[in-house]
Amino acid sequence: MVTKLKYGNTNTFFISGKDGGLLVDTDYAGTISSFYKAIKEQNIRFSDITYVLATHYHPDHIGLISEVMSQNVKLLLIDTQVSFVHFSDGIFERDKRLHYKPIDINNATVIRTEESRALLKSLGLNGEIVSTPSHSQDSVSLVLDSGECFVGDLEPMEYLDGYELNESLQNDWERIKSYSPTVIYYAHANQKILK
Repeated sequence: MVTKLKYGNTNTFFISGKDGGLLVDTDYAGTISSFYKAIKEQNIRFSDITYVLATHYHPDHIGLISEVMSQNVKLLLIDTQVSFVHFSDGIFERDKRLHYKPIDINNATVIRTEESRALLKSLGLNGEIVSTPSHSQDSVSLVLDSGECFVGDLEPMEYLDGYELNESLQNDWERIKSYSPTVIYYAHANQKILK
């Protein structure tokens, strides 16, 4: 079951499996009280969240990861993302009011995309995490066998004709479409139902 959590500028999603739950993205640092309110309104307990996955490590997607991890949620980190985990630290450091704590990757579960199906299966979810680097080198998308696809900030496929050099974006969408998704969930746009 997919629950959209909107408590700031970034759509985040909680996916409930029969053996655990996965939170996809968080919002900007400083939004934890709004996050608590959002999950309470959806009858989600912190203990329902087993892992948090960032589609990429830009500040509006990872601002709460350290705070979520402090509540015994594990960070699911793809190996291609490791060198980008601290990309936003300097941005958050500029505003001391945020009380941002950098992510401790020593407490992360680091896997390759090829290992994602097995890890998701441990939560009772069927699907894969795939690299979709056209937005940023660390970007990944989650594609569930049930048809739901979470793409973070990946440019919509409708934009392909608007770019002259769109080979990377084209490749990402071809990879995603090979899984036959039925609905695309974006971080900053409404979901798109595919025919």
